[in-house]
Amino acid sequence: MNPSPITTEALTQRLQQVLQPTRLEVLDESAAHAGHAGANGTGAGTHFRVRIASAGFAGRSRVAQHRLVYDALQEFIDQGLHALAIEVL
Repeated sequence: MNPSPITTEALTQRLQQVLQPTRLEVLDESAAHAGHAGANGTGAGTHFRVRIASAGFAGRSRVAQHRLVYDALQEFIDQGLHALAIEVL
């Protein structure tokens, strides 16, 4: 059985559940990476940008903030999310 496609909605839901952000924007930038490494040929579901603010980031280094996001999305990385740009707001 193939996993469900990776979508902005799925990533948004997971980040909301795990990090309870005060601000969140998830963008699928896969179409801009067609033909690049990790692209799946559909133009969706492989390259994402996350803009996020969360009280859980307070007092943490940038690396620790990014690790929280990666940890929250690990299931999707395992399913083929190839590139993740993180902007902590």
